[in-house]
Amino acid sequence: MSLIGKLAGGLIHKGRLNLVMADGAREEFGPGDGPEVTVRFCDRKVPFDIARNPRLAMGEAFMEGRVEIVDGSILDLLQLLQKNNRWEEGGLARAGIGKEFWVGLTRFLRRNAPDKSKRNVAHHYDLSDELYDLFLDPQRQYSCAYFRDPGMGLEEAQLDKLAHIAAKLHLRETDHVLDIGCGWGGMARYLHKVAGCKVTGITLSEEQLKYARAKADELGIGDAVEYRLVDYRLLEGQFDRIVSVGMFEHVGEAHYDEFYRACHRLMKGDGVMLLHTIGRFAQAAAPDPFTDKYIFPGYHIPSLSQMCAASEKARLIPSDVECLRLHYAYTLRHWLERVEQEKDAIVALYDERFYRMWTYYLAGGVVMFEDGGCCNYQVQYLKDRRAVPITRDYMLETEARYRAMHDR
Repeated sequence: MSLIGKLAGGLIHKGRLNLVMADGAREEFGPGDGPEVTVRFCDRKVPFDIARNPRLAMGEAFMEGRVEIVDGSILDLLQLLQKNNRWEEGGLARAGIGKEFWVGLTRFLRRNAPDKSKRNVAHHYDLSDELYDLFLDPQRQYSCAYFRDPGMGLEEAQLDKLAHIAAKLHLRETDHVLDIGCGWGGMARYLHKVAGCKVTGITLSEEQLKYARAKADELGIGDAVEYRLVDYRLLEGQFDRIVSVGMFEHVGEAHYDEFYRACHRLMKGDGVMLLHTIGRFAQAAAPDPFTDKYIFPGYHIPSLSQMCAASEKARLIPSDVECLRLHYAYTLRHWLERVEQEKDAIVALYDERFYRMWTYYLAGGVVMFEDGGCCNYQVQYLKDRRAVPITRDYMLETEARYRAMHDR
């Protein structure tokens, strides 16, 4: 058995993986009692590269066209591997294939100074507007949607996400809300629409800033919804409410204490904060090397314990915690399907290599939320324990009222 065969053999316990080598030789792994995927290695060096650094080299080889999926798709392949090694069943730790392939063994600190953070944001979010319009909803919500039913469409689920989060902020019309990492501005516009409050959104992406400002001007709400290009650490003033969606993943483990201290400083005494982030079920780990190199440089996915350890130091009360276990998997499946449907347009915008990179990234996300160790956390924080009602009834009532406004 080849070196790559020993690696694959330790992973497949149900279903079957067929490998076709560059010289035409075939190897089969797994009992065949489930999904079957056939993969071709297009040059002799591929198996050695993957055996040496599986987590990075597999993605690179697929992106470069050196690995082809003969029967099935890249999602089928990644699902076959991950479903054989589900987080609930011990994950890759029981596959016996060495430290380099484990998802959660190495932790280290990486610094994200303001100038570096800006470069990291630009790497991903300053891509072509046309690209994002091809697979996102009209509000350009580039974060986990909220599916009250798995069969919901993406547009409805993203609006429901906005209502779900807005309800947890316990908004008042007189509030001034800070949106940290405001993206293309959809959350800020939504909060103003449903609650009438003033919103300041901050971002490090110049392209997102231009879009958000233009959209606010188009809607005639520029006086109430402001967007600024500034790092949260450099922002002054205080706000009644703080919301941050899909930004905490880019803060970096070394800066968690700094982040929560800044939020405490920026929040008024009776303030409310809602933090929505990708998270891990267990101990946080080193980043996936492919995602870190090609998609989100400098990212770190936190565990809930990491978040709590840092927020406790800032004397922020985690007044409500929700774990969204499968919602991002549903979201990513919608995005992947749309990207695949728009292959010709994406190749025309960039090239085949970029298209392959993007599908690998989205497919990898699907399997991490379906069977890997990732989820989404929504944590509400307070400075004062009396800042919100003592039961969650207000959230449910307000969310229903906001959802009822969607068709108006």
